[in-house]
Amino acid sequence: MILHESADVSSRSGKSRVTRSQKEVLKTWIAAGLWIILIAIESTSYLSMANTSRFLYPILHFLFRMDRAHFRIWHHLIRKTGHFVGYFILSFLLFRAWRATLPLTSRWAMRWAAIAFFMSVVVASLDEWHQTFLPSRTGLFSDVVLDSTAALVAQVVIMILESWWSGRRSEKESLVAR
Repeated sequence: MILHESADVSSRSGKSRVTRSQKEVLKTWIAAGLWIILIAIESTSYLSMANTSRFLYPILHFLFRMDRAHFRIWHHLIRKTGHFVGYFILSFLLFRAWRATLPLTSRWAMRWAAIAFFMSVVVASLDEWHQTFLPSRTGLFSDVVLDSTAALVAQVVIMILESWWSGRRSEKESLVAR
C-alpha cells in the first residue's frame, strides 16, 4: 500500500511529511468522500420531490410555458437523470481512489472496477434505505437498480477509454521508435 511508503512521517522540526503519492491517494479519497456527502445531502427531506418541484416548476414554466401535467413527467426524468449522473460520477471517483490506493502497472484493473462498482451499490442501497425513514421520501429498489446501472456503465466507459488510450499510446510509441 502506498501509505506506508515513508516510515518517517515527521521531520526534526516536528512537521509531518507526506509523500507526493500519499497526497494523490488522499486527494482521490477526499473527492470520493465529498461526493458521498453530496449524495447523503440529496437524500434528505430538503431535496424531496415536493421541495424540488417548488423551484423547478416556476423555472420550467417560465422558460418553456410548461403546464403541471408535463412538468410531472419532466420532473421525474430530471430526478432519475440526477440519480444516474450522480452514481456514474461516484463510481468513477471510487475507481480513481482505488487505482491510487492499490497501484499496478496498468491503467485499468478489474479489481479497481469491481470494488468501485460494489461500493457504489452499497452507497445506493444505504441511500434508499435511509429514505424509507423519511416521511417525505420513498426508498425504492428501482432507484438502487438505476444507480447500480449507472455505476456499471461508468466502469465499462472507463475500461473502454483506458483501452483506447493505451492503444493510442502504443501507436505513438511505435511511430517514435521508427
